[in-house]
Amino acid sequence: MAVERSHTDKFLLFIKGLAMGAANKVPGVSGGVVAFVAGFYEEFIYSLKKINLKSFKLLFYRDFKTFYRYVNGQFLSFLVLGMLFSYFSVSKLLDYLIEKYELFVWSTFFGMIIASIYAISRQFKAWDIKAYCGIGFGVLVGVGISLMNPAKENDHLLFVFLCGVISVSGMTLPGLSGSFILILLGNYVLLLVDSVNALFDTLYEISGFNFSFVNKPERIRLLKVLGVFTLGSAIGLVSLSHVLSYMIKQHRKITFGALTGFILGSLGVVWPWKRKVFELDVAGNPLLDSNGSPVLKNYVRYMPEWHAETFYALLFVALGVLIILALEWYGDKNKKQHA
Repeated sequence: MAVERSHTDKFLLFIKGLAMGAANKVPGVSGGVVAFVAGFYEEFIYSLKKINLKSFKLLFYRDFKTFYRYVNGQFLSFLVLGMLFSYFSVSKLLDYLIEKYELFVWSTFFGMIIASIYAISRQFKAWDIKAYCGIGFGVLVGVGISLMNPAKENDHLLFVFLCGVISVSGMTLPGLSGSFILILLGNYVLLLVDSVNALFDTLYEISGFNFSFVNKPERIRLLKVLGVFTLGSAIGLVSLSHVLSYMIKQHRKITFGALTGFILGSLGVVWPWKRKVFELDVAGNPLLDSNGSPVLKNYVRYMPEWHAETFYALLFVALGVLIILALEWYGDKNKKQHA
């Protein structure tokens, strides 16, 4: 049921969208975790579920006001606006921070994942065999995904569409990182870097009444790829929300158990202390992608030695924990206000 929100609530929804968008872009981190610990995960899933045949009929008959209320439009619009804005702002900042301060960024995310496990485990009033089975299943899937090696880049539009359907799980399934899935599918750079940058450059040119991009085949190719990826993501997001809505209603314990397991299994992906292993050519030199960057093969994780950098990294782990605990506190407070 849609509720009327204050200006403060709308602004906070926008901020949550920013956080979800930024988290979705970082490999190993799930935007669904942000939704879960901030207390709006179920509203997010149930709102997406409202995008169904009935809502399309309302659009067909141009009953836009009823459609907006039916799909909880105020909630979704501010959240999605924050996500879209994030891809051109916060996510750019994250790219820079990962490049310059990789250890500390991963340490913060590691702390956030640990705290998220605690936050989700609080959903269980009583642990039983269903919950433990769900956790076991989630851990196996999460660990299995984290151990896979990345595939090669593929810009075939059908494969790009499937990438959109699959990778959107990061928004709806806490613990399954959509960005990391795109790395495994080989299309992270193509879909979340090259294509997004192409869209940004195109919008910038259009704002200056410069339409020369129509004569740039590579730009058109990237925009077409981004459009197909977006379509796949939208279809996957709505479809998966219907499945999750049913699972939460009918099999709540095993569903939340699996979500907890997914997050446990993803800890290896965000382990801060790791070295990158790159693909090599026959001469032993690093293979380069279309941007001239080395092609990632895998990560080698190791235990850190005790020195000043390790101490600072642990402080950032603690910061990540505090961020999630603060979000959870806000989520609990918000639930009580709307109860």
